[in-house]
Amino acid sequence: MLDVIRLKVLATVARTGSVTGAARELGYAQASISHHLSRLEAEVGLALTQRAGRGIRLTPAGELLAHRAAEILGRVESAQDEVSAIGGLRHGRVRVAGFQSALSTVVTDAAASLRATAPGIELSLTDLHPDLALQQLREGHIEIAVIFRYDDTLPPYIRATHLFDDPMHLVSQQAGQTLADHRDSPWIAGCERCRRELVEACETAGFTPQIRYTSDDPVVTQSMVAAGLGVTTIPGLSLATHRRAGIQTTELPDFRRRIYVATYGEPPDPPATDAFVRALIEAATRL
Repeated sequence: MLDVIRLKVLATVARTGSVTGAARELGYAQASISHHLSRLEAEVGLALTQRAGRGIRLTPAGELLAHRAAEILGRVESAQDEVSAIGGLRHGRVRVAGFQSALSTVVTDAAASLRATAPGIELSLTDLHPDLALQQLREGHIEIAVIFRYDDTLPPYIRATHLFDDPMHLVSQQAGQTLADHRDSPWIAGCERCRRELVEACETAGFTPQIRYTSDDPVVTQSMVAAGLGVTTIPGLSLATHRRAGIQTTELPDFRRRIYVATYGEPPDPPATDAFVRALIEAATRL
């Protein structure tokens, strides 16, 4: 069986990039770090590190095990929290990650409700893109991820509850327009990873958008529209947190994103996690 302490050493070396960095973070001597790595290599029967100049780097086997080690260590920490909650040793902890417009609305609403009803729960909130939030959830660094999807596909390792649908809006200087009205207009879109759904919606409407400006910030994109630089689409949640003067919005039929709250593993969730999920569902109902 693999030793958890040695896995922690390997994961820390991978994260810090050196034996020196791992020794500093863990409070070990460098010789102790090297010893743990050697023992771990003996346990798995493979070389996990190799020399690179004056330092070391991970082999492919080392990178794979370091990635799995991060997941294992996260799950161990979560298990400790669950046992503590069951035993009544403390009120519990819940770490939540969500995307910006959700954090600005339903998540903070849920956090305020939980703070009022269960002030002893230790709560942390982090702004993360859904892909990163799911990775953190899988690795055990958070208990809850608030995510969006433009379709119904979800990773198999999570349990997800649908909160609501967030409609997309065409943002231009004139009301009551359609995507097809702007086949020849300059477009403002997010980064390469974030613009796929916009491009697909335009292609469904019969054209490929001419993307001239790039920004993932709804404040910036609305300002660009107000300045007459182009048109864009923005989710309803983002418009609820900020709406620029000088723009007009039109809700687009059949173009929306689905908002979920996701947790990891088999039920039941720890009490603090369950309490926050329920607070989120109630906040979504109010929204």
